[in-house]
Amino acid sequence: MRLASKIFLTSSLVIVVLGAVGALALRAVDRLGAVNRDIATRAVPALQSAVAARETLPTLERLEARFLVLRDSRYVRLWEGQAARVEQELERLRETVASVQEVERLAAAADAFGRYRDAVRREQRLLGAGDRARAAAVAEREARPEAERTELALEALAEATRAWVAGAQAEAARLEARTWTGVLVALGAAVGLALLGTALVAYRMTRSLRTLSAATAAVAAGAWEAPVAVESRDEIGRLAASFNTMAGRLRRMEETKKEFFASVSHELRSPLTSVRGALDLLRERVAGELTPNQAKLVDVMGQSVDRLLGLVSQILDLSRLRAGLQPLERAAVDLDHVVGRALEELRPQADEAGVRLERERVGSDFAVTGDPQRLLQVVVNLGTNAIRFTPEGGRVVTRLVDAGGEVELQVEDTGVGIPPEALPHVFEPYRQAHAGRGGSGLGLAIVQGVAAAHGGRVTVESREGKGSRFSVLLPRS
Repeated sequence: MRLASKIFLTSSLVIVVLGAVGALALRAVDRLGAVNRDIATRAVPALQSAVAARETLPTLERLEARFLVLRDSRYVRLWEGQAARVEQELERLRETVASVQEVERLAAAADAFGRYRDAVRREQRLLGAGDRARAAAVAEREARPEAERTELALEALAEATRAWVAGAQAEAARLEARTWTGVLVALGAAVGLALLGTALVAYRMTRSLRTLSAATAAVAAGAWEAPVAVESRDEIGRLAASFNTMAGRLRRMEETKKEFFASVSHELRSPLTSVRGALDLLRERVAGELTPNQAKLVDVMGQSVDRLLGLVSQILDLSRLRAGLQPLERAAVDLDHVVGRALEELRPQADEAGVRLERERVGSDFAVTGDPQRLLQVVVNLGTNAIRFTPEGGRVVTRLVDAGGEVELQVEDTGVGIPPEALPHVFEPYRQAHAGRGGSGLGLAIVQGVAAAHGGRVTVESREGKGSRFSVLLPRS
């Protein structure tokens, strides 16, 4: 039976039932709608604003503490932005609260937050004047207690709103119970049949659509494997069959693409290696002396072959990482030693570009378990990118941070930064934020793949025109 016929038959049954009891239920439905509208338009936004404001306060306290310790003006700007968000949420609450308890709690929260805001700004002024001791005293004696009072007041406000919602829901439940009692007494088995038919059709439809939705998300994430089960012959069943066909073709196309790149890269490596060997023989004058122009051409050809071999190696590495076939050693590695080796390798490139390389350590234990060569590749790839996008006179900082159960590797530069629209795609293969600066678009994808193979993750922060910071967090074991 077609889906339209199922819906029509079920709807017809429901319409007949509702027509019989419409006069009885109309008034109750109107009252239920009024209660639900009040909950949806007042109580739910009030709860959301109260929770959002309360959850922002710990962030404000952390930013305040970081500014107090580091004296970095960026934390002031971040703090002001989060404080403005809290004020916006408090302003929304003024438009949504209604009960006496809610109004009282909101007034207390707004008053406490105002005192907290004034204390933090006084603390910032003291820090700006160089009086760190008084700033710390203001933070400890004024700002922190007022922040705690604000949190408590917002929690009390949320509880008051929940209490109102609970009362409204209880009243709605009682009204609904009385309505359904009347309907069941009047119609009995007819109502049960109508509800059963509606529930059955709705359940089958939503179950199929949920399955298709989950499968679509899996295809988008590249993790779809099993086909969707086709359980009916209606429109949803045909949609599921079409989806299976489409997803299968997409998977075959993706596999074909990967096989193509891997095969071409593998086939290119051997002749390129032979060409490089021949060029080395020419450089060593095995075939005879070369004129200056011939030697120059040999050098140019050698550089081109080296670039091609590097690109082929990157494609092969990425293909193995994506397939989970990249062999990794598992040994104790001191990342500080790895960073030292990487900086020695990057030094000539940095000197040629006029970029200053710097090295920092926060903590003392930088030991992880992993593959030293692959971790060296991560540092070199990030450093190469940073140097390439940093103008002459800039600097690139490689920083190791002992983060307890993890070790964080940061590579920070003062370069051109990444445009906001390109930031979500920087780890995708063959994608480059800035065209015309060289590179294959594979380095960051390999960094992410190596980090994932070690059980770690990679993050990026960037401001266009100010520079970028890539952070690789690796578990110790």
